Amino acid sequence: MTGFLAATARFATGEGYAKGLRFRPRASDVIISPYAKCGTTWMQQIVHGLRTGGDMAFAEITEVVPWIELAHDLGIDLEAEQAAEPRAFKSHLRWQEVPKGARYIVVFRDPLDAFLSFFRFMEGWFFERGMISVEAFGDYVLSRPEEDSYWGHAASWWAERDREEVMLLSYERMKRDLPGVVADVARFIGVKADQARLDVATEQAGFAFMKAHAGQFDDNLVRAARDAACGLPEGGASNKVSDGKAGRGRAEVSDALRARFAERWQESLGAHHGLADYQALSEALG
Repeated sequence: MTGFLAATARFATGEGYAKGLRFRPRASDVIISPYAKCGTTWMQQIVHGLRTGGDMAFAEITEVVPWIELAHDLGIDLEAEQAAEPRAFKSHLRWQEVPKGARYIVVFRDPLDAFLSFFRFMEGWFFERGMISVEAFGDYVLSRPEEDSYWGHAASWWAERDREEVMLLSYERMKRDLPGVVADVARFIGVKADQARLDVATEQAGFAFMKAHAGQFDDNLVRAARDAACGLPEGGASNKVSDGKAGRGRAEVSDALRARFAERWQESLGAHHGLADYQALSEALG
């Protein structure tokens, strides 16, 4: 775990992170800011497909939908024009820190599913398979301070759910009703999409299409720019396109870890927002 913590501490430079926080977006900009492994890349693809009509001429999605906190370290100019309007950006920031003045899309996901996806994503990239157990990784996730945690992120955005510039969605609804989500996103970001454009964006955000183009969603630009700084060997894997089955986290972690996740939920979203569990939040979003 020590090596993993050291590598992640060097992932973004302090200068680059600070520059990202100072970014001032346009009112027409869209910032996609879920917590890690809660559907960020999926939503990037939806927004980019809608605004371009399905253009796939990019090496990796971060090239066309820049990551605010890491843009400087990747040599990407946040002020630059993009492939199409509206400009779109990725972030994992809470409401408190995210640059203000844009429109925001946040996807929520069951914390256990997000946790397990995060573990699988880091295994083979930031640490070798078998080096860190699921339980030990759970200790790490649960020990993160509120401002860096899943729960702190979720609570910060839930508190802003009535803002007209904020769109909240559940990962489970995206799985259940992708065409409806794509249509809602089009309206929210101001893209006048006919049925043909909606159909293309929906198809290209589907599992089969993204799996077939997995190399365009695998953080290869991030790895090329940051692996050496993190002390990571070349050739690490970080494919983001998996089946994303909802509820898998509950079946693959121990009862004790599930109980600790439930306790953390109660301390944050339960105590401060009256949400009994993730199911209550998901149902409230519809």
